[in-house]
This record gives sequence, structure tokens and C-alpha cells, in this order.
Amino acid sequence: MSDAIVPHPTIEVVFQALGDSTRRALFETLTRDGERNVRALTATAGVSQPMVSRHLAILQQAGLVGARRQGRETHFTARPEGLVPLAGWMTRQGGFWNVRMDALEGVSEDRE
Repeated sequence: MSDAIVPHPTIEVVFQALGDSTRRALFETLTRDGERNVRALTATAGVSQPMVSRHLAILQQAGLVGARRQGRETHFTARPEGLVPLAGWMTRQGGFWNVRMDALEGVSEDRE
């Protein structure tokens, strides 16, 4: 598995990668516990080693995971900067909903 990363993954790619509970769990494990190899990730993933490898490849393509070869093993790390497209989207949505909620509060205060 190479360290092929999408240079600027789209929000769709990030959402798709994190849309699977196994991939989210792998990303969370790497974020929480730091660098791990496939064997260590498979031990806690609840799926087979080939499935863990497939999930890691998808996370890697989304820019959420990096890989480093050391001998015969590949070590994976979380790349939190891969969440930037998601964070930007959430910020924009948060602003939209803050305006809407403020307007709703104004309407409810007018009715009291």
C-alpha cells in the first residue's frame, strides 16, 4: 500500500470515507492511539485483515490516513488535516443555523 493521497479531497470523498462505521472506528483508533500497523488494527477492528486493508486504502485516498513502510510492515497514522473539508462545511452550516435559530428566537419572543 503506497502513501497515495488525494491532494485536495472533496467533501464528498471525506463523507463517504467516514460514512462507514468500521472506517470511522479505524480513524478514531489511529487518532487516539497513534501509529499502528495492520496487524494491530485488525486485532480490534472486528473484521478480517483484508477488510482492514481495504478500509485503510479508502481512508488513505480521502487524505485521512497516511502510511509509512518499514521493512515488510506498513504503519498507519491519522491525518486530522484531512478533516479540513468537513470542518469548513460544518462552519458554513453552523453559521446558517445560527442565523435561523436567532430568527426563530426573535419570533418566539414576539409572540410572548
